[in-house]
Amino acid sequence: MTSSSSSTSLHSTPPLLVAILRGLTPDEAPAIGQALLDAGITCFEVPLNSPRPFDSIRILTERYGEQAEIGAGTVVDPADVPRVVEAGGRLVVAPNTDPEVIADSLGLGLIPYPGVATATDVFAALRAGARHLKIFPADALGTAVLRAWSAVVPAGTAFLPVGGITTETLPGWIRAGAAGAGIGTFLYAPGRDAEEVRTTAAGLVRAASGAQQREGSAQ
Repeated sequence: MTSSSSSTSLHSTPPLLVAILRGLTPDEAPAIGQALLDAGITCFEVPLNSPRPFDSIRILTERYGEQAEIGAGTVVDPADVPRVVEAGGRLVVAPNTDPEVIADSLGLGLIPYPGVATATDVFAALRAGARHLKIFPADALGTAVLRAWSAVVPAGTAFLPVGGITTETLPGWIRAGAAGAGIGTFLYAPGRDAEEVRTTAAGLVRAASGAQQREGSAQ
């Protein structure tokens, strides 16, 4: 896939912003989920090193499953993939590329987001069937890596940087061809007020949309 074809496909849909809710508790889940939806973020990830993560995923899915894509993050054990299904989740996000986690996710109808840090990771994830690739840690790798990988992967591959994403850094990734991004502590940290989350989320949506529109007009 050439860079130009990548840009064309990515600009046909809004940037995909994934809220990484590390440390979320089941009690916080309803208010934080509503705040994110109000701001326009419709993809939630509850990392498995959070307190009672499957309970939080279940609550979010029961309340917002028709409005949002919800799932688990930090999935490094294939045994946890069926538990995501049991909780009602649809996303399986990982910091690494594990072909077994990818295959098990696809076999159960879930969407895997394996983490990639090298070209070897990228093509191992693609061979295993993944189409959404999490660039991690994005702040250490930089947008030049995304541009290089985008030139050689199949059409339809979506890269989402994770790590160091803020309203300041997000536009540069979108302009480089990212399909969106995952946002962690800049957006949510344990105990953060839902209104603060809503305000930050709205700023991220505006930053991503603005960058996409400016890049599209430059094509």
